[in-house]
Amino acid sequence: MSQKTPHPPGRRTIIPIHIAPPAACCPPPSGATPAHASDDVDPCCGPAAQSAQFASAQLASTATHSTQAPPDAASVRYRIEHMDCPTEERLIRNKLEPMPGIVRLDFNLIERELTVYHRLSDLHPVEEALIAIGMAPRLLEAGQRPTALPPALPMRARLWLGVSGVAAVAAEGSAWITGNEHHPLGALLAVVAILTSGLPTLKKGWIALRHFTLNIYFLMTLAVGGALLIGRWSEAAMVVFLFALAEAIEALSLERARHAIQSLSALAPDTAHVWLGSNWVSQPVEQVSTGARIRVRAGERVPLDARITQGQAALNEAPITGESLPVDKQPGDTLYAGTIVTNGVLEATVTAAANDSTLARVARAIQEAQSQRAPTQRFVDQFARYYTPIVVLLALATALLGPMFSSQGWLHWVYQALVMLVIACPCALVVSTPVTVVSGLAAAARRGILVKGGAHLEGGRLLKAIALDKTGTLTLGKPALTLVRSLGTLSDTEALRLAASLDHYSAHPVAQAVVQAWQARAEGQSPLSEVTAFHSLHGLGVRGDIAQQTWHLGNHRLLEDLGLCSPEVEAQLAQIEQTGQTALILSNSAGPQALLAVSDTLRPESIEAVRQLKALGIHPVMLSGDNALAARHVAQQAGIDEAHGNLLPQEKLKAIEDLIREHGHVGMVGDGVNDGPALARAHIGLAMGAAGTATALEAADVAIMDDDPRKIGTFVRLSHQTAAVLKQNIALALGIKIVFFALALTGHATLWMAVFADMGASLIVVFNGLRLLRFKD
Repeated sequence: MSQKTPHPPGRRTIIPIHIAPPAACCPPPSGATPAHASDDVDPCCGPAAQSAQFASAQLASTATHSTQAPPDAASVRYRIEHMDCPTEERLIRNKLEPMPGIVRLDFNLIERELTVYHRLSDLHPVEEALIAIGMAPRLLEAGQRPTALPPALPMRARLWLGVSGVAAVAAEGSAWITGNEHHPLGALLAVVAILTSGLPTLKKGWIALRHFTLNIYFLMTLAVGGALLIGRWSEAAMVVFLFALAEAIEALSLERARHAIQSLSALAPDTAHVWLGSNWVSQPVEQVSTGARIRVRAGERVPLDARITQGQAALNEAPITGESLPVDKQPGDTLYAGTIVTNGVLEATVTAAANDSTLARVARAIQEAQSQRAPTQRFVDQFARYYTPIVVLLALATALLGPMFSSQGWLHWVYQALVMLVIACPCALVVSTPVTVVSGLAAAARRGILVKGGAHLEGGRLLKAIALDKTGTLTLGKPALTLVRSLGTLSDTEALRLAASLDHYSAHPVAQAVVQAWQARAEGQSPLSEVTAFHSLHGLGVRGDIAQQTWHLGNHRLLEDLGLCSPEVEAQLAQIEQTGQTALILSNSAGPQALLAVSDTLRPESIEAVRQLKALGIHPVMLSGDNALAARHVAQQAGIDEAHGNLLPQEKLKAIEDLIREHGHVGMVGDGVNDGPALARAHIGLAMGAAGTATALEAADVAIMDDDPRKIGTFVRLSHQTAAVLKQNIALALGIKIVFFALALTGHATLWMAVFADMGASLIVVFNGLRLLRFKD
């Protein structure tokens, strides 16, 4: 976890949604514990620790997802070159899961990677088991960047597929011309077709038979063998060729989805221009350490996350945030790996290694998300487990009972049973969900929305209410001091100096606004005072001793708790808060000494974002730690009808629980540390401005990389579209099979028609799932 750190003026403020434990705080000078509490409090230390620990515990439960290693289990990663569909996944599960010491298996079919979580001292049994089922594992070292996968259909394979197709068509032509399925020329052509394209299928079918696994290869091998036994040589050849052709097209389609994911991590260049000694030298990015000085020129991609030290330029940050308009950058600003310098030359200091850049974390998160099966995928997998054996039994019954109840001979019904076996495989049903989910994840990432798994991608469509934090989510999160008004003997300047002294070490936006206002006026003025005995009053304000006198700086509630609120001060506070500003009161033992007002600005996109949510049937609610009047003022500007202010972290959590009872599925959008418990409790937690923030990327269910709240609606619409495609695929896969089952039972289906029914359905659902890559908001 990490705590918030100050940002230079003019930079976008990005606040992690984790809460730093007290031990992680940097010790302030003179015994001070830096914090601020006037809106979204920075509960770093002191009395706020208990609340911070509570929020951290809440977040821990949601930050842990299925890709986290089980307790006391080691992990090993393998590249499985021959694993490219759920058929192989099921075969591997059947082989490895019963083995003692195997804890869990995670599959990344797109990258053909298998992660084995185990409690074994020797991995040879695992590797031998994989070799026995023809999976040929290749060990990937921890942190190793896997090499590129070979082409899905190399030239040699295309050549043999072409030969097989010509031979199969010629065999069918020979049988049609001669009227004899057993003609020697037709049989020879059939054998050529089977040998040139069918051997991989027959080999996999034999492996499946040896390991008692009912998969498409077993069923196809049985069907081809049966066709040969009953003398349907040309038809067996055509079945083998059509199956190989369909598999080749399916492999090419999956390769497209793979490239969509790989394109994210491939955006960063392989080399960087690094200052070594007295020269600029080109170095592989893996060898560049943090703190190194790099140079990026116009037209080049930024190789590593870095902070600008010299130069100004506009950058295209679309690879990270999805925002196509260039963003102006200057010294002190952050550069993200993979972004493009459109003009100018920049020098920068590297802030993260290549494998820990924002781009690398995004790509890694998407890769890990693929192992989290969506609810629809879990349902389909369970359905297929029972569906296939039932259909195989039905085919067997057809072969045995058909001759008893019709005039057709046993040969005819054995043939129809073979047709049913080919139709039986649930390949189209099973392959439809992972391709669709991966396409949806890639489509979201292209728009700067990182979704941490298929479950969240599907869950977005169920949201009925979304709670939005105010500061930094609906507003710019860059408040500015608008008022200093003395209430006693202090001058306005002295009151601001004392307030800035209390806020000097806090990174909270409101505190920074006070400090920056003092810095802007401080020329020739007295320096900030030393603060001792500093305490954070969580959700209320801060307290510290200056020159042996105790001072408080905080909100209206703090003044009431101190018993210092008078009708005159109450009236002035009400006047400030009615305009949507945050009021701070500086007070000592003698009473209130000054009023300060800080104002934030509504994001230009917030009104449109709220309108989109309402159009989607989602009830927007504002939850803020700011005063209720300020919260209502901003909510009214944004078009939100329900707003709650003066909320402590526990009160935001309770508000989420109330919304869940009222609406059902609820989302929470926030960027501040005090949003932690609410983000954890909501069905889907969305972190705003997560680019460059490791904790937000790790903890959020959905991370919106920039600060555009309109992308909340984009995520929900993509979720609806993904769910629609998943339903279409299930309907298509089952519908096609039902039609061909009916044809088989009535004796009107042929083997090549069955291949089209199975593999054709697979191709239809794969192409339908890939449509999400072209999702247009």
